[in-house]
Amino acid sequence: MAGNLIAPVEDGKIVETESQSSLKKAKDKNSTYSKDTFLRLLVAEVQNQDPLEPTSNTEWISQYATFSELEAMQNMSASFDLSRASSLVGKTVVLQTTSESGKVSTIQGKVDYVTYEGGKAYLSVNGGLYSMDDLHDVIDTEYMTAFDKVYEWSVKLNKLPSYENVTLDDEEDVESLYNEYDKMSDYEKTFVAKENADKIKKYHDRIQELKKNHEESSKPDETEKPGETVKPDETEKPDETVKPDETEKPGESGAVTPEEDGEETGSEGSDNGSEGTETA
Repeated sequence: MAGNLIAPVEDGKIVETESQSSLKKAKDKNSTYSKDTFLRLLVAEVQNQDPLEPTSNTEWISQYATFSELEAMQNMSASFDLSRASSLVGKTVVLQTTSESGKVSTIQGKVDYVTYEGGKAYLSVNGGLYSMDDLHDVIDTEYMTAFDKVYEWSVKLNKLPSYENVTLDDEEDVESLYNEYDKMSDYEKTFVAKENADKIKKYHDRIQELKKNHEESSKPDETEKPGETVKPDETEKPDETVKPDETEKPGESGAVTPEEDGEETGSEGSDNGSEGTETA
């Protein structure tokens, strides 16, 4: 408990920590009733009794029996506290301490270990030692895990912009929170407020709507259907080639065909022959 000897100082005065308040109260309580207390009372009674009417032995025995019963109950309670303290290691607890000025402080944390001194059990929480008498609540580990998870989720949800100001820039945050909520167990979802559950679903639907509108607006204009392309200007048909003039039939032109030349030669030869005949 050496670490608990260190105390903060404010305005030049030592301020008692919650741990020190708890230990001091436990020490005072631990020294209330014991056999020593009974013996002191017995001695005081013998010294101050009326000599003419002394206290009988029966009364002393009865008083001793009463103190013995009280001591046995205290020992039983201490034994129970020691057993219960051991079972708290690793669990989350809530402690409430009261300072000398009457200020009540609440400490929450996991029990790291349990130490025993003078028949009393002390819990180590957040680096300080506290008496078992200051134990207020014991929180189930699963409960605390679910509570912390939903608490952090709710904090991130409240950091989102208002519904009217949500844009596609918030898509990643919204979808992350939506998926996280969707993966929560039924037990964890019991810690989510109904308005928060409705809120994340509403944000998710809004993002989907914005994505759909963005995709529709970014589509290009309707392309022309195949086969309906604009036809190019009709090209002019090639000039109709002028058909060559019909060739003149043989004999209709000034040219002399070989046949005609042969015929003419033959005829001339026959003419010459006839002339030679006539000359002869």
